[in-house]
Amino acid sequence: MKALRAGQYVKHSLYGFGFVTESDSERTSIAFDVHGPKKFVTELMVVEAAGDPPPGVKLATRPKRARAPKPKKVAAEAVAVAK
Repeated sequence: MKALRAGQYVKHSLYGFGFVTESDSERTSIAFDVHGPKKFVTELMVVEAAGDPPPGVKLATRPKRARAPKPKKVAAEAVAVAK
């Protein structure tokens, strides 16, 4: 497959619809509507042109997940007192 034009709307069998953000003869980056940005080897990727995106569809960003709180450090003296 040859390089795609930046901004082109494409469909991937696993990740769904997305916009091409960068593409050259070696690598292609696509920002998918649901799965976020992915990079592919241009020669190996299998996508099909999806034409124009539906009205109101913009380049989506992946929602950020909340991080789990870090465990609090317990002083060695507190552990000794608790025993």
